[in-house]
Amino acid sequence: MAEPRRTGDRLDTPRVIKRQISWRPSYDTDSFGIFAERFARFMGTAKFLLWMTVFVIMWVLWNTFAPDNWRFDEYPLIFLTLILSLQASYAAPLILLAQNRQEDRDRVIATQDRDAATRAHADMEFLAREVASLRMAMGEVATRDYLRSELRALLSELEDRDEREERESAAGGGSGPSHEGRE
Repeated sequence: MAEPRRTGDRLDTPRVIKRQISWRPSYDTDSFGIFAERFARFMGTAKFLLWMTVFVIMWVLWNTFAPDNWRFDEYPLIFLTLILSLQASYAAPLILLAQNRQEDRDRVIATQDRDAATRAHADMEFLAREVASLRMAMGEVATRDYLRSELRALLSELEDRDEREERESAAGGGSGPSHEGRE
């Protein structure tokens, strides 16, 4: 039974080419993200709040007390409200973008910390096994204290044997081996 061929495999079938209907502007997401972070960081400072307060106070004073022909916001500060709404509508997404980038950085740092902790844990387990094997090996090795106790025991045995031999030689009249003969 013959296998059915796909249409893209045939030479007499034209390929489907997807064309973009509209032009999309391209931008560097990193540079735009850096701009958003700087903007959000600036908006969170006392300096921004101070300058924004000065701007609003100056706007209100100018459009309240200036001569009528010099005012540019004739109605009760409608244009100021529009400008502040526009600023807020741009500030909110930029702040969210900066927060998302920070969350991504935090996620990467947390992953790196988790990996480092896993490696450190594995290293500690390895070192614990090595220390345990060294302790077991040290149990089979003669230590200084062990050697001292063994030498003391041998010395006391030799002294006991010398005392017995001296008693036997004194009691038996020299029938056993003498002390001078051993040397």
